[in-house]
Amino acid sequence: MDWQALRLSLKLASATTAVLLLLGLPLAYWLAFARFRLKFLVESVVALPLVLPPTVLGFYVLVAIGPRGPLGSAYEALTGSRLPFTFPGLLVASVLYSLPFAVQPFAAAMQAVDRRLVEASWCLGVSRRGTFLRVIVPLSLPGIVTGLVLSFAHTLGEFGVVLMVGGNLPGVTRTVSIAIYDDVQALDYASAGATSLLLLAVSFVVLAATYGLNRRFSAAWPRSF
Repeated sequence: MDWQALRLSLKLASATTAVLLLLGLPLAYWLAFARFRLKFLVESVVALPLVLPPTVLGFYVLVAIGPRGPLGSAYEALTGSRLPFTFPGLLVASVLYSLPFAVQPFAAAMQAVDRRLVEASWCLGVSRRGTFLRVIVPLSLPGIVTGLVLSFAHTLGEFGVVLMVGGNLPGVTRTVSIAIYDDVQALDYASAGATSLLLLAVSFVVLAATYGLNRRFSAAWPRSF
């Protein structure tokens, strides 16, 4: 089993989940509460990674973060280094690829919040930011947890996007899914099976814990209100 690749995958999944928490919550709030006639176009862009082949998304990300791309050239001008085939490049690709897995549960949970509670908070003089942090986020916690767990699990098993953007550099961009592929290509089915079994167990435990927490949240909130 390639423990180095496993550690890199866990690091990538953790970093991606943290970034999606910071970026996904404001975006989900806007999608849930904004009144914009063309909002469906933004929703389509957010959901695009769900239907777009990973290799296609990886190709466009690679072009965008390359030395001639807008993001890549700006990053190189600021840092003096390039994004392709690096961990930061993998992080950019993973955030884009896992975006709908975080934003859609966030937005669905926020849309389910009773608008009367939100309006009551506004009438009491609480700012929109305060209402978001004190009312909307606590009441949306089950959906937020679900989105974070799905993002983490989805990133942990990424293959096509990370291979296109990061390649297969041991200790730098070689994730556990790529390690499994290499083991199968080398006919090392024992190692591939052990790593796959570990990922299966981790995914099951994470999802089981998430559903268990959601049941507890669902049972607790009605008693509170």
